[in-house]
Amino acid sequence: MNSTNNYLIVNNLSKSYYSLSGETKVLDNISFNINKDDFIGIIGPSGCGKSTILNILSNLDKDYRGNILKKENLKIGYMFQNPTLFPYLTVYENATLSLKVSKKLDIINKNYVLNLLKKYDLIEFKDKYPSELSGGMKQRLALIRTLASKPDILLLDEPFSALDPQTRSNVSNDVMNIIKKENKTMVLVTHDLNEAITLCNKIIVLSKRPSKIKNIYKINDSINYYDLIYKDI
Repeated sequence: MNSTNNYLIVNNLSKSYYSLSGETKVLDNISFNINKDDFIGIIGPSGCGKSTILNILSNLDKDYRGNILKKENLKIGYMFQNPTLFPYLTVYENATLSLKVSKKLDIINKNYVLNLLKKYDLIEFKDKYPSELSGGMKQRLALIRTLASKPDILLLDEPFSALDPQTRSNVSNDVMNIIKKENKTMVLVTHDLNEAITLCNKIIVLSKRPSKIKNIYKINDSINYYDLIYKDI
């Protein structure tokens, strides 16, 4: 890639599942770019393949057609729908788990994680267990665990969907502030249009399955995007 701002380019991405009953096409020639400092929201009907796109971008799913061009040495972190914290590990042990598994838990990375815990008000809980944390604290811990590997792009798959509305609003703002402070690029899958408009600077609207891109909106403060995008969903 020529530009330092181009992190990832998706060209004509298509995906199908096969069974005894035949082919089910999920994605149909999806194309978009992810640039440095993008906060991208992906929305669309249930079952249209939003999470499938994240699985492909993160290399969890390699069975697709099309091309994905990535900046050299690009690191991608994935924060799943549920925090998936290990109940028998402490906060610190959960935060450093991926580093330990990949054998990268050296003194520099240990200090980096401890600094993240301190910056985001979890340091006093580092020897506690997930059962002793609130829902918002668990989300912060899951995010810190994802940040521990120092990714360039964060993929978030409906990370706030299990929270009640008030907690969801508080936690989503909290998480977004952390991502901004850490200067990360983000792709957020959500079914909540208000959330996408509030948190993102670009929104990709998918059609029903097999999904095509209906529109890509760049968000600013001068347009009522809710009514505009709602017509596309």
